[in-house]
Amino acid sequence: MSAIAIRAEGLSKKYRISAGNRAYKNLRELLTDGFRNFLARDGARGGLDTVWALRDVSFEIPQGQVVGVIGRNGAGKSTLLKILSRITEPTEGRAEIHGRVGSLLEVGTGFHPELSGRENIYLNGAILGMRKREIDRKFDEILAFSETERFVDTPVKRYSSGMQVRLAFAVAAHLEPEILIVDEVLAVGDVAFQRKCLGKMSSVAQEGRTILFVSHNMSAIQNLCTRGILIRQGRLSFDGTGEQAVMEYLQELAQPAASPFAANPHRKGDGGFRFTSARALGEDGEESSHLVAGRPASFEFAYENRIEARQVIVEFTLHNDWGTAAANFHMDLTGYIPEGLPPRGRFICHIPILPLPLGEYRGAIVVRAGGRQTDIVPNAVFFRVASSTFFPTGRTPPPQFGACLVAHDWRHEPEAASKQG
Repeated sequence: MSAIAIRAEGLSKKYRISAGNRAYKNLRELLTDGFRNFLARDGARGGLDTVWALRDVSFEIPQGQVVGVIGRNGAGKSTLLKILSRITEPTEGRAEIHGRVGSLLEVGTGFHPELSGRENIYLNGAILGMRKREIDRKFDEILAFSETERFVDTPVKRYSSGMQVRLAFAVAAHLEPEILIVDEVLAVGDVAFQRKCLGKMSSVAQEGRTILFVSHNMSAIQNLCTRGILIRQGRLSFDGTGEQAVMEYLQELAQPAASPFAANPHRKGDGGFRFTSARALGEDGEESSHLVAGRPASFEFAYENRIEARQVIVEFTLHNDWGTAAANFHMDLTGYIPEGLPPRGRFICHIPILPLPLGEYRGAIVVRAGGRQTDIVPNAVFFRVASSTFFPTGRTPPPQFGACLVAHDWRHEPEAASKQG
């Protein structure tokens, strides 16, 4: 049986949230609050000023296993990784780490902003317990991977976020940690660098090192991770293979709220300008839960303008049943900016030719008014593309071969005759 690299037993983490709007308190109030906190150390004080980011999470990870940690935003994934990286202490429970840990949790984590890239590489290596000659041996490889050779003697505070991520990942992956912990911070880098990082993590995994990887990229979790852990509202909800965890997570995402526009716990925004309903409309303009690929379709969003906003920008994103963003529709991209909006009305997004393969889809809508996001509804509308006229055959490729359909044709040309001398 493999030795254990990471063991978590009953991990829980509680945070204090704002207890009020007053900036200052007098001595009597401070003493009263301190006495009240002493009597309610277990957080049972109505839960008005505390939140449990993690609650009773337990698992074991053998050495050499690649584990993906997935869940919605705010589920507690990053808190878990911070505890395992010894950045924060758990409120309850304990975590055992057996091996040298390299962590990449946030842009610039572990870097001293006043030191140069070169100095930070040696500093991080020393923190990992490496000797100078070990770091010397890896130094050129780190620089080449991070593509920061020109700026290696520049203070890190002058690096862009992308440069910091490239260097931080290169340091974490190349200084030979026995356990590599990587958060969603890779999303800061460009697509080419993300592919590069995934390739490096794959090679690190083949060397028998342990990887704990948080990501919203479901294909990366499936391809890289042999095991998946799903965190839901601070608790460990599912523990299985990477593919099983992804499917469990996607099923969770596909579940509509009891009422997307009323009792939706994942809805955000201050509600000044808010949506009240969303509908998918077929070619005939009638509401339909079944749309046809290659035919016209529309989406209608009713709203309330409580702040008398004169201009707004609406964005609509469709996700397929694999959790991949399949298409995005944005007012700003088309140049349409409505003005003089009444207290109530509706927007209609018309798509002349629906370019989606067969499958189930959900739409998220966002509205920006006065420079801020006033309403975000993640699961606003659900529909299915059940048939297709996109291609003459009426067939479409399976969704795993692409998120959208592209009009194209084929032709054949014989090889050109060689020129006569």
